[in-house]
Amino acid sequence: MALHFEKTEFANRLIRLTDGMKEDKLDAVLLFAQESMYWLTGYDTFGYCFFQTLVVKADGTMALLTRSADLRQARHTSILDNIQVWVDRVNADPTVDLKNMLVEMDLLGARIGVEYDTHGMTGRVARQLDTQLASFGQIIDASYLVSRLRLVKSNAEIVYVEKAAALADDALDAALALTKPGADEAEILAAMQGAVLAGGGDYAANEFIIGSAQDALLCRYKAGRRKLDANDQLTLEWAGVYAHYHAAMMRTIVIGEPSYRHRELYNACLETMQAAETVLTPGKVFGDVFDMHAKIMDERGLARHRLNACGYSLGARFSPSWMEHQMFHVGNPQPIEPGMSLFLHMIIMDSDSGAAMTLGQTYVTTDAAPRALSRHPLDFLNV
Repeated sequence: MALHFEKTEFANRLIRLTDGMKEDKLDAVLLFAQESMYWLTGYDTFGYCFFQTLVVKADGTMALLTRSADLRQARHTSILDNIQVWVDRVNADPTVDLKNMLVEMDLLGARIGVEYDTHGMTGRVARQLDTQLASFGQIIDASYLVSRLRLVKSNAEIVYVEKAAALADDALDAALALTKPGADEAEILAAMQGAVLAGGGDYAANEFIIGSAQDALLCRYKAGRRKLDANDQLTLEWAGVYAHYHAAMMRTIVIGEPSYRHRELYNACLETMQAAETVLTPGKVFGDVFDMHAKIMDERGLARHRLNACGYSLGARFSPSWMEHQMFHVGNPQPIEPGMSLFLHMIIMDSDSGAAMTLGQTYVTTDAAPRALSRHPLDFLNV
């Protein structure tokens, strides 16, 4: 088996899940998030683009329903023994197969939690599932049950997060070595991705973000590359990835002579980042981090140019996004606890002046101050 953790680690995770299920009075949960399946069993695939689900009973019994293409994948990458296959066919409805499997598992009339809020469940699947289980038992939205358990990382997980962070640093080194007037974004992007893969890492759960000139004001990937001008700006957001664990970073590099506005925005980013670190501690909640971010940005007159979130939890993630559910936004009551891996970013996109500035790095929370994982300082980058 191609497992990234000891079986005792998976056993401890299953205990945590079944304890949570008992607290919520759930007889079973249907897991559709690939992240949940990976965390609980090691199962590693992109086959969640089709119907599949992992059934977990409160007594710890597990059964996977998937396609034939993932049968051997599940056997090889997971601790699962009970793997059942639904057959590809015209007008297939695998929720019927699931219902039959639930009957076999003695779950008729049970209180069953379902992971609805995940990329692993389409709207069509949700409707089919609700139709099949309408009178089967009591169906509960349990979208965040495993997601919450995954927030605090084990020591073994933190080792992988640290490896991912080292790969993210390598990617920045590769970018800085190439960034100069006339440099091709395509070569910079290839070098960054190559650094992660050459270091033994994985593909990230979403594309690396790269954009110069006006594209530097975008914080999503888009197609199309260009060459850097003598005076330019380059925004990069990327992640090192190891065993699917992500450590994200973000920087805006100024090429040529920096403008006064670039310096001004950088100072705002740095001040806000340092202030946010002071509340990235146990006893605070995610909303406190955002409030600190908004307070300083708004005092500097940057309310129109900042975002409505300033980071999020990271972990083992699958496409199409490396972002976890838990984000730094207004009013988020999620407590900050030791052992979380959290990405904090300051993003200022000034459409009036055309200037962009960003700072972002991943931290592991401790009993006191957070520990930044990058070896790179938060310096103003100018080439």
